[in-house]
Amino acid sequence: MSWGKRIGIDLGTANSLVWVAGRGIVLNEPTVVAVSVEDMRVVAVGHEAKTMLGRTPGNIIASRPMKDGVIADYAITEALIRFFIQKAVGKNLWLKPEVMICVPAGCTQVERRAAVDATMAAGAKATYLIDEPLAAAIGAGVPIAEASGNMILDVGGGSAETAVISLGGVVAHKSVRVGGNKLDEAIMDFARRNHALVIGDQTAEMVKIKIGSAIKLPREESIQVKGRDTVTGLPRTITLTSSDVYQALTKPLAQIVGVVKAVLEETPPELSSDIIDRGIVMSGGTATLRNLDTLLTREVGVPAYLAEEPLLCVVKGTGKAIENIDTYRRALR
Repeated sequence: MSWGKRIGIDLGTANSLVWVAGRGIVLNEPTVVAVSVEDMRVVAVGHEAKTMLGRTPGNIIASRPMKDGVIADYAITEALIRFFIQKAVGKNLWLKPEVMICVPAGCTQVERRAAVDATMAAGAKATYLIDEPLAAAIGAGVPIAEASGNMILDVGGGSAETAVISLGGVVAHKSVRVGGNKLDEAIMDFARRNHALVIGDQTAEMVKIKIGSAIKLPREESIQVKGRDTVTGLPRTITLTSSDVYQALTKPLAQIVGVVKAVLEETPPELSSDIIDRGIVMSGGTATLRNLDTLLTREVGVPAYLAEEPLLCVVKGTGKAIENIDTYRRALR
């Protein structure tokens, strides 16, 4: 019997979620950390730190330590994981927890090692890694242990990962470092190129959520956007339409569709026939973009549908895997 706690962490580019065995999800915070420049002390984490993005004075830096689903800033990520462990276990760390972290299936050995090292340094007794598509499939209730093909597309803030899963393992997978952040950047680029207006990433995210769509909407929608004029340097307001946003998102969405097609091309024929029957399960925050399922179905010719609670699929799967570690040990690293 394990006396320490077991914790599952979905360390995402945009949001991080923490699952404690026996309790479920205990934390859901943006993956943002604010540190003081002088002594690199953590000033704020999560929601509080996110409100500081782009608004900090010179003595504080607010940043996202994860980029494209992997660790970009080791020291800050370690501080973030330590914060999560303390929140989940309490300050009393004499009983160190076992921690499971989900990582992109396409990440390198160096990136995997960084995730293990940061977690161990943050106070874990043992660290397990689980591939994100597998965790998403478990969390979405996909019967991964069966001898049949199941396809999952997990689109988060930093990357889109798709995998075909059969007999509890990944048969074929591909990932592309295109996610919600790249969609936001595409909207920012569009505003700068077409309207000579610089807007922040939080504004771009709000535009994407309110009027963004993967296919052209039958009825035009619009939103007012405030930013800084690139010519005069003064504040200005413009109106962006849903057609503008659709146009801006076309290229990054084509990359996501491309990665799904690439995996289907590598899938054995027996499993391909299962996927046609069962469809593609979509999870992750960016999968909730309006009409993304329609675009996939139209482009790939296989029905795509959104999982229940798509934002929670990865952390639920990570939580189930750490709670039943002996059952899933073959799929872990």
